[in-house]
Amino acid sequence: MSRFDQDVVIVTGASRGIGAATAKALANEGATVAVNYRRDESGAQETVDEIVATGGTALAIRADMSVTKDVAALVATTETELGPVSVLVNNAAMIDRASFLDVDLDVLEQVWQTNVRGVFQISQLVAARMVEDGRTGSIVHLSSIGARLAFGSRTAYIASKGAIESLTRSMALDLAPHGIRVNAVAPGLVATEALLVGMPDPNLQAEIQSHIPAGRFGTPEELAATILFLASKEASYVNGVVMHVDAALGSREAGPANYRPIS
Repeated sequence: MSRFDQDVVIVTGASRGIGAATAKALANEGATVAVNYRRDESGAQETVDEIVATGGTALAIRADMSVTKDVAALVATTETELGPVSVLVNNAAMIDRASFLDVDLDVLEQVWQTNVRGVFQISQLVAARMVEDGRTGSIVHLSSIGARLAFGSRTAYIASKGAIESLTRSMALDLAPHGIRVNAVAPGLVATEALLVGMPDPNLQAEIQSHIPAGRFGTPEELAATILFLASKEASYVNGVVMHVDAALGSREAGPANYRPIS
């Protein structure tokens, strides 16, 4: 028996990257998956097709996580077409690459609506259904290494991920009496389109990777494996945790990658 047999799962932002890898990994473990997307319909359908080709069940559902009615429709459609949701993975996010002084307040609002308000709303809807039905469940948020190690020209995004980590802990406390666990994964530098579009130069990519203790970017599949653990019953006593998946990048001291302190 697989870890997610008979589980219905929503993965937001699952048309590519970490979301797509997570959706496919969950389906491979027996889950029925709602593959959410905002614009990339072909990417979402490709994810669904790969799941179906390996004997799984999945459905692509469009919803903009910043739009209240879209979020409500995503949950309703999932329940109608696939069944009650037992696992929610909040992966969808908007990234703004402006420095603090250049952040447009309308863009800040869009980032916050997608990365925080949308996560709050869908989590509230799914958790309320679980409580109403007397079911247990698991919610996993995607944070970022940027929530604790700030980097330039991502101010709006980083602020939203700091909020997600606080939300994770607060939700975990409020939902624990109902048997609903809430955790988060904070990826380091993962080779997704969202990361690489900001550094198209291979030489820059090599330089950045030289600062990572593992010497390379992570893969979406490595993040998916951690998300599946937190969502599964194997992590039944793990609640309110932000798990850092960054190859120890967040543990290194300041200085060049080859720096060694003098003893």
